[in-house]
Amino acid sequence: MLVPMFWLSLLLLFYIYFGYPLLASAFARLWPKPVKADIGYQPKVSILIAAYNEAKDIEATLHNKLAQDYPAEKLEVLVVSDESDDGTDEIIDRVASSAPFPIRLFRQVPRQGKTAGLNTLVRESTGDILLFSDANSQWDRQAIKYLCSNFADPEIGYVTGKMVYVNDDGSLIGDGCSAYMKYENWLREQETALGSVVGVDGGIDAMRKTLYQPLRADQLPDFVQPLKVVEQGYRVVYEPQALLKEEALHDSSSELSMRVRVSLRALWALKDMKHLMNPATHGMYAIQLTSHKLLRYFAFVPLALLTIASLLLSPKGDIYLLAAIGLIFLYAFAWVGHSQEAAGRHLLIIYAVPYYFILLNIASLKAVKAFMKGEKKIIWNPRKG
Repeated sequence: MLVPMFWLSLLLLFYIYFGYPLLASAFARLWPKPVKADIGYQPKVSILIAAYNEAKDIEATLHNKLAQDYPAEKLEVLVVSDESDDGTDEIIDRVASSAPFPIRLFRQVPRQGKTAGLNTLVRESTGDILLFSDANSQWDRQAIKYLCSNFADPEIGYVTGKMVYVNDDGSLIGDGCSAYMKYENWLREQETALGSVVGVDGGIDAMRKTLYQPLRADQLPDFVQPLKVVEQGYRVVYEPQALLKEEALHDSSSELSMRVRVSLRALWALKDMKHLMNPATHGMYAIQLTSHKLLRYFAFVPLALLTIASLLLSPKGDIYLLAAIGLIFLYAFAWVGHSQEAAGRHLLIIYAVPYYFILLNIASLKAVKAFMKGEKKIIWNPRKG
């Protein structure tokens, strides 16, 4: 019993984190689907921002959008304030009064969450392309230009940019969180070449307005809208030159709670869109969605089983002992990483990667437990670095 459990768990973990990415890369090389992008394609765009008590960041975010290298006559910004009471609305009005293109504020009372707010903004928007920004998102000046260039291809319905984590001074960081994003971004490149990606960033996304479908308040727009686009027969692609800089969370409890919230809403999204995981009707994309998302969220199960089997089989020596030792080092390095972060120290990559890997799996475990209880997260608070 233990031996089959060991090998099945090991093979499943290998497939989730290495096998599927390698498979996607191989298929992308054999049957590539290039995007017919045109950097000169410049449609009218509407930038949509949902904000709740973002007085600390909203002014910098709006000025960041004002500084975009894109024709002002083809730009507008719409912000929905989800019953903010910290002066966010007044800051938006002040910036809007001297802006070279429209910045419009909509107030949502009572609080209904990001998804309901975006539904409102889409109805009020006039752009052909909808761009989604978080209230603290800092885009590269060329971001809109690169995002929109992909829509010159009529098969493209949704485009996501590249998020990079930075220190407080804006410099790139090399911790486990950043290493994870490098891994994810590489995988998105392979999936784009295959046809469509199955995960987007949310803080720097774009889609055709004609494809937007209003969502329930409990649905995660960053996850469900791209799936809806694929459902309508269009591609979702990754644009690595559209950059979003975001400060990494240095508080593990904040990072964990954010990951639990996102994972929980993603699980509900997978339930709502489970028909896309049928290979008979959606082919390779069904395999991508199952491998990249569903199996990833449940990876804590084979990880736990592998740990138990390795420890119990370790007296037999050979690979079982090596596996047990490797897992002990994994958990030990993760704990050191957690302890160093709690002490405010900079994490070395050897500790940061195991720490972040374990954190993601703990978040998935908590999210699955909440999902099984029927819990849903609708209202959100600002993400603090």
